[in-house]
Amino acid sequence: MRSVVSIAVTLAVLTYTSLAAQETKPVPKDSVRVTIPGCSKGYVFTASRHTPDEPGTAEISEGMHIRMNGPKKLMSEIKAHEGSMIAITGLMRKGQMRPDGVGIGGGIRIAPPSSSSPGGGVIGNPIANQVQIDVEGWRPAVGECYR
Repeated sequence: MRSVVSIAVTLAVLTYTSLAAQETKPVPKDSVRVTIPGCSKGYVFTASRHTPDEPGTAEISEGMHIRMNGPKKLMSEIKAHEGSMIAITGLMRKGQMRPDGVGIGGGIRIAPPSSSSPGGGVIGNPIANQVQIDVEGWRPAVGECYR
């Protein structure tokens, strides 16, 4: 009888610790957790088309370039899979998922001038408007990366 009780207690402790290890950090109010299939090259991730069997976020359009931020170990794991289709999961700010303006192809967008430059003569910082994701994890995905 003691062995049955000790086994039950051990299983309960192991179940609790495994559930605690799976908890993710809470999402800030101005952000959203997304999963995006695509390909990486360096710190840039290019989103690919969503398929019915692959989950993803609808606001992220195919071909969107996203700057990845994350711990060095995680980024080196992703770098080791360059050229292979992966899906990354991470946090993005809500306002940056849909960039302003109209896409005309080839990664070019036409947008109205920002309120910070009323004359329109000031050249903006290209990094300031870059879409970014704080990567929390990745996994292999179905598909091919085109170069």
